[in-house]
Amino acid sequence: MAPQKVIILLVFFLAICSFCQGTINDQSQFFALLKKSVTGNSLSDWDGKPICNFSGVGCDDQGNVIKIDLFGWSLSGLFPDDVCSFFPELRILRLGNNNFQGAFPSNITNCSHLEELNMVSTSFTGPLPDLSPLLSLRLLNLSYNHFTGEFPLSIINLTSLELLDFNENPDFVPWKLPEDISRLTKLRWMILTACKIHGTIPASIGNMTSLVDLELSENRLTGRIPRELGQLKKLKMLELYYNQLEGEIPEELGNLTELVDLDMSVNRLTGKIPESICRLPKLQVLQIYNNTISGDFPASLANSTTLTILSLYDNFLTGEIPHNFGVSSALLALDLSENELSGELPAQLCHGDKLMYILLLQNMFSGEVPESYAKCETLIRFRVSYNLLRGRLPEMLLALPHVSIIDVSYNNLTGSIPTTIGKAFNLSELFMQSNRLSGTLPPEILTTTNLVKIDLSNNLLSGPIPPEIGSLKRLNLLILQGNKLTSSIPETLSSLNSLNYLDLSNNFLTGKIPESLGALLPNSMNFSNNLLSGPVPPLFITGGVLESFSGNQRLCVPSFLSSSGKDFPLCPQNYDRKKRNLFWVIGISLGIVILGLVLFLKRWLRNKRKAMEHEDSLSSSFFTYDVKSFHRLSFDEREIFEAMIEKNIVGYGGSGAVYKIDLSNGGVLAVKKLWSHKHKQYSLLENKLFLDKELKTEVETLGNIRHNNIVKLYCYFSNLDCSLLVYEYMPNGNLGDALHGGKVLLDWPTRHQIALGIAQGLAYLHHDILPPIIHRDIKSTNILLDIDYQPKVADFGIAKVLQAKGGKDCTTTVIAGTYGYLAPEYAYSSKATTKCDVYSFGVVLMELITGKKPVEPEFGENKNIVCWVSTKVDTKEGAFEVLDKKISGPFKEEMIKVLRIAIGCTYTSPAFRPTMNEVVQMLTEAEPRRYDCCKLPNKNKHTENVTKDIPNL
Repeated sequence: MAPQKVIILLVFFLAICSFCQGTINDQSQFFALLKKSVTGNSLSDWDGKPICNFSGVGCDDQGNVIKIDLFGWSLSGLFPDDVCSFFPELRILRLGNNNFQGAFPSNITNCSHLEELNMVSTSFTGPLPDLSPLLSLRLLNLSYNHFTGEFPLSIINLTSLELLDFNENPDFVPWKLPEDISRLTKLRWMILTACKIHGTIPASIGNMTSLVDLELSENRLTGRIPRELGQLKKLKMLELYYNQLEGEIPEELGNLTELVDLDMSVNRLTGKIPESICRLPKLQVLQIYNNTISGDFPASLANSTTLTILSLYDNFLTGEIPHNFGVSSALLALDLSENELSGELPAQLCHGDKLMYILLLQNMFSGEVPESYAKCETLIRFRVSYNLLRGRLPEMLLALPHVSIIDVSYNNLTGSIPTTIGKAFNLSELFMQSNRLSGTLPPEILTTTNLVKIDLSNNLLSGPIPPEIGSLKRLNLLILQGNKLTSSIPETLSSLNSLNYLDLSNNFLTGKIPESLGALLPNSMNFSNNLLSGPVPPLFITGGVLESFSGNQRLCVPSFLSSSGKDFPLCPQNYDRKKRNLFWVIGISLGIVILGLVLFLKRWLRNKRKAMEHEDSLSSSFFTYDVKSFHRLSFDEREIFEAMIEKNIVGYGGSGAVYKIDLSNGGVLAVKKLWSHKHKQYSLLENKLFLDKELKTEVETLGNIRHNNIVKLYCYFSNLDCSLLVYEYMPNGNLGDALHGGKVLLDWPTRHQIALGIAQGLAYLHHDILPPIIHRDIKSTNILLDIDYQPKVADFGIAKVLQAKGGKDCTTTVIAGTYGYLAPEYAYSSKATTKCDVYSFGVVLMELITGKKPVEPEFGENKNIVCWVSTKVDTKEGAFEVLDKKISGPFKEEMIKVLRIAIGCTYTSPAFRPTMNEVVQMLTEAEPRRYDCCKLPNKNKHTENVTKDIPNL
């Protein structure tokens, strides 16, 4: 019998081994199939290893695969549908942040042991199956996808669920939260933001007492907030913002003693803020802005020891803020703007030494600005405009090390502007208009080099305008009208190359108008109602802005320009004679130069006729061109035609070839020769009319732009064959080549400088020109860099104008723009707005931050840099991962600040994107030299995104 027993045991052992080997072979087959159907660099790590040693794979003691974790591997392709046939013991499946094609793998519902399913941003499409079979599931995360059809209400059967996350799934058919959602009694996190819920919030949610996080924001919820939510004693986060909820806030929410974050903003809530909520012992963030809340400011908030962010703006709150508000808690941000609050400003707001935002505009506060505010060293924005404040400003308020915006306009403030403004190294916007400020403008303003906007209008300021203002190179708005300023207009104002708006009207300015100010045209300027004298410079008369000098009775116009100034007297003969003599000298000189030039050309053409027959036709037909100049030209136009030969071509764009032209005077120009249309299927007459009406209009608009960050267009030539655009030459090429060409490594301060310059150029186009100019094709290759790496926005889509009427071989509905940079709404609607430019700028920001192109193979098929970044920023470590490691080093925190701006610029919804003016402000605040004490603590998403949650910022 002993030999028989041995044989039986041996057979049994062989059978077991055979079964195990079969299982292992089956499992290996799946991974072989996966490697064939998807692509991604991370899969190479599996080569030559047992499957249980694969990265992202976990096995039990029997060798069964129980975990597959491919999260964030940037894989693309088809994920095998029958994963559960190969792994019947699978417990964990993480496929998030990949680019899989096709529909949701419905076979996953056969994984009866599955406990965690993570498919965050996977690119799966189509409807979801019945998920009822997944009875063991504890964690279900299908956020950031575009599933369609009906929402899978089968999840109600998954009674073991602890996490349910469908955040940002906007393509479901509108659906309602069912009453029996309360069957999910173990659920701790229910995140259903922006997934098409409508109807009311069922009261039964109050029975889901395990919840710690309930997020129902950005839906279409209506009706009242159910008082039953007060039964969720473990709740830490309650977010209901961006809905249509109405009625009063339930007093029962004061029972949520673990609550940390409460946001009910942008609804239709009425009544008072319950005192019970204000007494919550752990509440850090309270946001109820943009509702119709009324009643007195809740006095009990002053006793909170945990409150960090309070945003109640745009309501109907009345009463006073308790004088001790801010003593008990370390506030980060306070926004009570657009209410009806009164009384004095609370003096202890900065007691916790962390406050960054004081936003109290448009109320009825009275009294003086507390002296203690001058010690708020962490303050970034101080806005108290449109109140009843009086007295002097604390001197050191303007000297705070990080303050970026000071807005005290439309009050009754007195005293002078403190000389301490010279220490405001980060101040970018100063608004003090419509007060009763007196004294002189302090010359110390010279050192405030980051100033972008100054409005001191309608005060009692006197004395001269300090010439030091001319050193503020970033200044784009200067309004000093309605004061008592005397003396002459400083010549130095003409050096403000970024200036878009200048108003010196209604003062007592004397003397002549500096002719050098003509360099600021065609920007808006107003010198009316002063005591100016002498002739109006011809540039202002021919530029059509003569009305800007009305009310200056001692001004005159030269007789040879008198037809342009009917409301002004003619200048005395001595002025006229000088001007006439000057013009005679200039005219005779020009005549001699032209005659000499013609004689020279005649001789040169005779000697070179044979060679010219082989040159580009442009050189021999100079006089057939229509010429339009936008700047005073210091070169001979014929040099351009002579140099337009093949060896001088430096690149090709979507609309033509670009030549580098070295001038005899040592200067360098760039000339774009737009593609010829002479072979198109339409008549030369049609072409001529088109160029005259469309191209000429667009080019003249660009030629009249004056901004330091817009490439200068000197002139253009056009005839029936082609058109030439003559630009200033940028020696450092374009930003795309600088970032991705490998020849130079731009450090972060330089990249930040470039980002800020681009933003300032676009802000000028969007906000300082009427009507606004939309670029339509912002991309890194359309950003040129000068010798100091200052950026210039170029190429305003001339190709779009040409293509739009280009005949049969051109599309009639042209979408300007480049793949990877196009805003989603522009791609499907073809309607360009300024927010399209904002999106494209956000993509360029991401290029500067990551060092990557907008479309890279590693992002996955049909994925761009915006998608890739969005998959990485859930954690701080992930955010650091996207930074360009070649330069991030000591600048990681500063780069993260700009990354937040880039993400805001690329929001899917245009309404949520900032304006370019706001982008300029945020980039100014994110300069690399900023100090660590300004950083918001990384406690929750509201403190990380305070500028998103508090629009008044």
